[in-house]
Amino acid sequence: MTKVTFFRRDGIYYGFKETGHTGYGESGDDVLCAALSAMTMLIINAIEVSYGSSVDYTIDEETTDIKVVARGALPEYESDECKRFAISGLIQAYYFQLNDLLEEYYDFIDVDETEDEE
Repeated sequence: MTKVTFFRRDGIYYGFKETGHTGYGESGDDVLCAALSAMTMLIINAIEVSYGSSVDYTIDEETTDIKVVARGALPEYESDECKRFAISGLIQAYYFQLNDLLEEYYDFIDVDETEDEE
């Protein structure tokens, strides 16, 4: 099972961590895992390239654990309100997308949120 925990501060989504394997398919042939990976990379690339904001992320190739932190969503790190809203909105959209996936894949993914990082 893959557990995805989203980080919020004062209701603002600014990151997440993913741990574990979905177990939906064989390693290298797991379409659910591939979907999560693709969505995660889309978020990282959109924030860095489209929004011109830095993203701290780590990807452990052995365990496939991923941690993404986009502090540009927080007012103490980014003065441009539109940019903050876009970054946080993108991360929040991922949260909503994963919650929609839970309806069908509840045995393979778990979604949670926490007020502030770890």
